[in-house]
Amino acid sequence: MTARRTTPTRAVPILYSAALAVLILGPLLGPGYLLLRDAVSTPRSYLTDSALGLTDAAARAVPQDWLVAVLSSVIDGGVVVKTILFAALWLAGWGAARLVTVLLPGAGLGPQLVASTVMLWNPYVGERLLQGHWSLLTGYAALPWIVCAAVWIRRGRRGGWWVLTLSLAAAGLTPTGAILAAVVALAVLGAPGGRSARAPRLLWTVLVVVAASAPWLVATAVSGGGATSDPAGVAAFASRAEPGLATIGSLAGLGGIWNGDAVPTSRTSLWALGGTILLLAVIACGLPALWRRRRNPVVVALAVLALAAVLLPALAATGWGLAVGEWAVVHVPGAGLLRDTQKWVALAAPLYVLAAAAGVRSLSARVSVPAAVPVAAVVAVVLALPDLGWGVGGALKPVQYPASWQQVVERLEASPERGDVAVLPTGMFRMFPYSGDAPVLDPAPRMLPVDVLQTGQLVVGRASTVEGEGARAARVEELLLSGAAPDELVGEQVGWVLVERTTPGPLGDSQRTLDRLEPVWSDDELALYRVPGAVAAPPEDRSPAVAAHLVWATLLVGGALGALGSRLRSRRRNRPGFGTRDETRHVPSRS
Repeated sequence: MTARRTTPTRAVPILYSAALAVLILGPLLGPGYLLLRDAVSTPRSYLTDSALGLTDAAARAVPQDWLVAVLSSVIDGGVVVKTILFAALWLAGWGAARLVTVLLPGAGLGPQLVASTVMLWNPYVGERLLQGHWSLLTGYAALPWIVCAAVWIRRGRRGGWWVLTLSLAAAGLTPTGAILAAVVALAVLGAPGGRSARAPRLLWTVLVVVAASAPWLVATAVSGGGATSDPAGVAAFASRAEPGLATIGSLAGLGGIWNGDAVPTSRTSLWALGGTILLLAVIACGLPALWRRRRNPVVVALAVLALAAVLLPALAATGWGLAVGEWAVVHVPGAGLLRDTQKWVALAAPLYVLAAAAGVRSLSARVSVPAAVPVAAVVAVVLALPDLGWGVGGALKPVQYPASWQQVVERLEASPERGDVAVLPTGMFRMFPYSGDAPVLDPAPRMLPVDVLQTGQLVVGRASTVEGEGARAARVEELLLSGAAPDELVGEQVGWVLVERTTPGPLGDSQRTLDRLEPVWSDDELALYRVPGAVAAPPEDRSPAVAAHLVWATLLVGGALGALGSRLRSRRRNRPGFGTRDETRHVPSRS
């Protein structure tokens, strides 16, 4: 009887989180494709060397691009990306509610819903959506689940390792997500106490983290791309103070992304200050309750993570912090991955949701109308960022690609010639008539069935740029802008030149080169040219990269099946197990 009474209540956070995810994504869930700043979805992606990270540019989008390429061979790529993004937001909210049931047993429904709201309705989510970091949000969504799994492992409960494996693999969709997940898992599992021995659980966690990170680790080792980065990127990607807030205040409020154009409108005015005060007030209400649990090593670990997640990015934005960062990206291989410092503030989210839930629980016990407290907290969190809803104020809108793209794809697929594609205008960012007012990454690398040369050069703000690692692509761009002869393109293994006619950008003297190429197809949108005599570069040995991606996929699928099987077995045995009703019972504070 108890299970039947609690099941409807347990379903509420699941449905509530799904509703919040729908409200946030809004119009993006309609027909069309996500094309906004760094986010690019296309009808179909292909298993090119770029999708495996086998270029001289940094492997920043693996295994993300590989997964989309595989899935889009049977499902429309736009549906794939939107499904992953919706699932990430939904699971983030649901995971926050589960975190409350694990660390605050008996907290009740109201604190769970407040935790879900704090996890989803905040500047971090809004700003990363506007920047186009949809895959990073999978890593963000995994954090509360990793905390839950780590606590279950510490308590010796069945199924914890399966959930941890699944969560680490899901977070590993991007290198940044993998690092976020690894830090949280190691911090919680490395905290003192617990029924399981600390050394073995840390060792196994490290092994799973390495396996989940295999796609980008192997791609970096094989290609050598991204060993060092342009030091100008350190200052360009440093955390930023929002109106009325110092840098540390913006970070404490889960804001402060480097791109001032990729923020909700309310964060561009003094409402950023008011909204931050509202959000932090909800969180601060629970700090006394968490202080009383200071002997719980898991709570202490989450508190240390939150403090570091706010202080370290703030320090990195100071003069000496920038100097240290510039030295690191030049002398430490892979340090460029750390330069977007605001993204690490995600590590504060587990403590924030726990504190918000603890505050609501504590205040509800002191008022005559307990239900009013969680309602007031939810309203305060929503008012702190009123324009997050419906596609972040309508900014998230699906686009439709012109039919010209499919015409180019068909001609490339039908041609026996090979060689990479160079694109004009030069540069990686575009502003098409159909893509809105924000610059977007060129969709060609994910749209076309052959490799497209990319410099990795990033546009920061409205004028400055950060140099990328794609040396061959940079050489080809210089050749095109100088009007070089086709033979020089042949020497760089360039087989095609695609001209995107409806976007501004540098063209230089490229027409002189185009006049000596073979026209294949053109209309008002695109023009495709073949380079006479082009030969493809010797094929890369893909086997290490493919094997690494298969390892990652095995962790993802195996973790999901194992977690599901563990839950089903615990239900059949009618006894406590992971994800069952025992989490609402009293447990000792020392997790």
